Amino acid sequence: MRIELVLLGWALVLALVHIFVAGHFKTRQYGAKWNTGARDEVLPAPQPLVGRLMRAQANYYETLPIFIGAVLAATVANRLDGTTALGAHIWFWGRVIYLPLYAAGVPVVRSIVFIISLVGLVMILYRLLAS
Repeated sequence: MRIELVLLGWALVLALVHIFVAGHFKTRQYGAKWNTGARDEVLPAPQPLVGRLMRAQANYYETLPIFIGAVLAATVANRLDGTTALGAHIWFWGRVIYLPLYAAGVPVVRSIVFIISLVGLVMILYRLLAS
């Protein structure tokens, strides 16, 4: 199997990590009753760590569909090559590094890692769209 598809699979695992890490810390703040209930009540603002994890998850879900689409389209179009493989690695590992940086509240480095991950995404899109 091509590495781009392997990394796509791991990107989906990373999506689950985002869900469960943010959920764990939300449950620690709001309690198991909130987690297992209808969640209709108005909640106090999230603690800083909870808020950062929720924003990291939302940020991940902004680029994940683009990554999925780019990898699948490049696969169908038979456009996978060394550039797409490198781009997939850059995007995926950037996103792995991004989560703990965001959770720790690291401001500038986190943004640089995000931009680097976007470069990987653009690399895949470039190969997909290049004639």
